[in-house]
Amino acid sequence: MNILTNPVVVSIAVLYLLCLKKINVLLALLLSAITAGLCAGIPIKSVMDTFIQGMGHNAETSLSYILLGAFASAMIHTGFSAVFSQKVTQWIGQKKYGFFFLLTCIAMSSQNIFPVHIAFIPMLIPPLLPLMNRLKIDRRAIACILSFGLVAPYISIPAGFGLIFQKLILDNLQQNGITSTYQENAHCFILLGLSMLFGLLVAVLISYRKPRAYSEQSRSVAQTAPTSIPIKQQIIFLSAIITAFILQLTTHSLPLGALIGLGILFLSKTVSRHTLDELIHKGIFMMGFVAFVMLTAAGFANVLKETHSVERLVQDLLPLMPENKAISAFLILFIGLIITLGIGSSFSTIPIISTIFIPLCVQLHYTIPEIVILMASAAALGDAGAPVSETALGPTSGLNIDGQHDHIRDTCIPTFLHYNLPLFLCAFLAVVLGWV
Repeated sequence: MNILTNPVVVSIAVLYLLCLKKINVLLALLLSAITAGLCAGIPIKSVMDTFIQGMGHNAETSLSYILLGAFASAMIHTGFSAVFSQKVTQWIGQKKYGFFFLLTCIAMSSQNIFPVHIAFIPMLIPPLLPLMNRLKIDRRAIACILSFGLVAPYISIPAGFGLIFQKLILDNLQQNGITSTYQENAHCFILLGLSMLFGLLVAVLISYRKPRAYSEQSRSVAQTAPTSIPIKQQIIFLSAIITAFILQLTTHSLPLGALIGLGILFLSKTVSRHTLDELIHKGIFMMGFVAFVMLTAAGFANVLKETHSVERLVQDLLPLMPENKAISAFLILFIGLIITLGIGSSFSTIPIISTIFIPLCVQLHYTIPEIVILMASAAALGDAGAPVSETALGPTSGLNIDGQHDHIRDTCIPTFLHYNLPLFLCAFLAVVLGWV
């Protein structure tokens, strides 16, 4: 099969073109899935059946986002998020880079210290928009900061989501007869994290350093918020957050944690029965789109899997991989980028590429650290910048609450350029120049 007519390549090209034309991501995913199926010769009815069956794979994640959206709405409705933003505003003053540093730390902690992933964004970002507007911060810089905090920790730090990601890499090595430990390959993961740090510094210090004005309509987010909250309510809020966090860790269930957090707010009468419906509706409005995108992304991934086009793409590219590390490393990274851009999940990309490329790397006499850095970067490439990735959808959900932040032009393109290029270059040079 010709590489340019491979269903994976064609459907992902269609996905990006439709998104750039500002076609809704949900419709773009559906049309791209149909394109992939038809290119593979699958009847359109079978394509839709496969798509719908695949949607169930992300059902738990989608339910999590709806409940977390309701939980976030409760925090905003009762003023907890606004009071927090006021404290941040008082502390930051005019210190723009102090705000950048604080936001980076919060985003990074969401991957390991408090592994709630993107759930913190709808709670904290909307009330902080007036501060960003006052400081004339370019929201593209904030999107890059949030994406960095969502990706760099799991690449470089073996805790929280990072422990899962790095364990997946090492487990797949073991399945292919290679035994190794994190300690032996820590420098590989850290090197990739440093490449992303470079991209972050370029984004905030060079690319999006200039002031950018936004209309003041976003002040309505915090206009009616109280300036303080009674100590009793603060204790209840903290109890709900901590309980939800502990349940998530012990039961490995985000929906259960969010549900119990909401239950604490309801039973303590911090949230009244009359406002509960409103909060659920707001939660759906806030995070429902992200939830449905995750459902359709799973359907799209299932169609790609049914077409077997990933395997065909690899088979078509294998003849181009001679005993030359530069060419083979470039192609491995490129295929990883293509796959992750389509399915939006670096964690799901690992088993797809490792079963094919780890034996190939062994055949080409790659060292274990070189295999690790190739697999890790090939999986992570595309997570930042993919229209269907949580890493892109999360920042947009918070920054576009007032309709002034475009998902593709203000989140996907900036994060794609500032993180995927350094990651790709870092892994490529590490293999070719023997940095690892």
